Amino acid sequence: MKKSIAIQGIKGSFHHEVVQHYFNRDIEVVECLTFDSAVDSLLQGSTDTIVMALENSIAGSIIPNYALIDNHQLKIVGEYYLDIQHNLMALPEQSIEDIVEVHSHPMALLQCKVFFKGFPHIKLVEAKDTADVAKQITEQKKNGIAAIASKNAAKLYGLNVLAESIQTIKHNETRFAIVKRENIEVERKTSNKASLKFELDHKRGSLATILNVMSDCKLNLTKIQSLPKIETPWKYAFFVDVTFEDYKDYEKATSIMQLMAENFKVLGEYKNARL
Repeated sequence: MKKSIAIQGIKGSFHHEVVQHYFNRDIEVVECLTFDSAVDSLLQGSTDTIVMALENSIAGSIIPNYALIDNHQLKIVGEYYLDIQHNLMALPEQSIEDIVEVHSHPMALLQCKVFFKGFPHIKLVEAKDTADVAKQITEQKKNGIAAIASKNAAKLYGLNVLAESIQTIKHNETRFAIVKRENIEVERKTSNKASLKFELDHKRGSLATILNVMSDCKLNLTKIQSLPKIETPWKYAFFVDVTFEDYKDYEKATSIMQLMAENFKVLGEYKNARL
């Protein structure tokens, strides 16, 4: 039976590229316009899994996606780090001198801004999805219009790459989470990374105390992100990632943290993709 994987965007997007790297070939990719619709497809049972971007090494955390995982009681079962390479592409036989507009996602345009200083005649236009722009250029035969997208998109939609790796910062990674309704993928004892969420009272040293528990139990804090609680002004939830060598150390830490923090929750236990 084929696995069905929901992605935000279409085939040729960076989410699609993660699917190709992370899963075997016997899968069905379900294209969704938004992360919310991807989550809906999972909750309704029409897909098995979501691939969801969580943070970028340049732009930082994608905070609404943390909230989606938390609010819908979803579980992170894996992660993948993708090297993001932005490429300029257009219809075959077009040159960069023919291009008058470049359409792409605002983040892609921002990350490639320095490159376009050398081409002042080109207007930068924001769009919803990198791969979708590439697809539209092909389908509508748009001369004079270029896209910023992956090489995979260029191959899928028959476009010519005019310039490779045009992002200003050459090392640009995005961390993607593999998300399911429940965590039955990873044997608990073989996991060495976890994503946790908790809330704390406004008391002096409350966060420091929690961090000391992690340190005393030999957990390595690799990520901490605060998110405002909408219903309680000026109160925050904390999302943290920790790595560990011994699952017993992690179990000890979480048992203590459950007693010390409010609304403690394990968002996922999985294998560290950095190892």
